Amino acid sequence: MTVLADLKPGQCGLISGFRDHGPLVQRMMTLGVLEGNEVKVIRLAPAGDPIQIEILGYSLSLRRSEAAVIDVENVR
Repeated sequence: MTVLADLKPGQCGLISGFRDHGPLVQRMMTLGVLEGNEVKVIRLAPAGDPIQIEILGYSLSLRRSEAAVIDVENVR
């Protein structure tokens, strides 16, 4: 299984689940990071952290550690 933190800029995938179920995941879910939603990596900061993604038509920045708990599939 691939995690969002492994995607490169320009790659897209479908969120297929989470590797954690704590408050971090609850916070991300309120921001629209939900199973079945498509996510696209827009860019990485020069040091690789944070990661800018596009989901539901808006831009969101996540720490690499936050993106590492999001499973994605159908990466293209």
